Amino acid sequence: MNKLLKSLLLLPLLALSLSATAAQYTEGEQYTKVNETVTKKKEVREYFSVYCGHCFKFEPIMHNLKKSLPKDASFERNHVDFLRAASPKIQQMITKATVVAEQLGDSDKLIGALFNYIHVQRAVITTEKDLRNIFVLNGADGDKFDKLMKSFSVNSQAKSMKKYQENMTAKRALTGVPTIIVNGKYKIDPAKLDRNNFEQDYQNLVKYLLELDS
Repeated sequence: MNKLLKSLLLLPLLALSLSATAAQYTEGEQYTKVNETVTKKKEVREYFSVYCGHCFKFEPIMHNLKKSLPKDASFERNHVDFLRAASPKIQQMITKATVVAEQLGDSDKLIGALFNYIHVQRAVITTEKDLRNIFVLNGADGDKFDKLMKSFSVNSQAKSMKKYQENMTAKRALTGVPTIIVNGKYKIDPAKLDRNNFEQDYQNLVKYLLELDS
């Protein structure tokens, strides 16, 4: 059997597979529409806080989700500042630090260190020096950290995160964390996913939503 014939025979199976996946997910059940327009590029945006215990437990799932995304989709981490665990000023400072972690190219490790500092060590972040020490102890260059925290690009990205937060809060799409919004339009409801195969179901739903408006 030649390659062309094999490909033609596989097409109905592929179509059936895609239809089966689509049938699993329903608007108002596993996801809700929170916007009428989609982002210019495919993206998965995680709204989170290092003060959120659920976000801390969700970290491994988010790491694997990021790895599972198609090449044309980005994974964006959006730290928020509305939790009661610290002042908005401290939380905004941490938002900047998460942007620095991304720019240093080791965000999973460095943001993970912030989670660990708060939830495992039960320590308190009160100053930028605390953040610097956490980063340096986890392999970051202190001088680079200082420069980036003052840089225009980091401040600009932090302000953009705040705007995303305010926009989704105004739409009542962001009422707590973690919250995942795909293509700026679809919010995932993890409570409606398969408890027995949660992580795979989560990844399948994200991939489905990424292509929903294509």
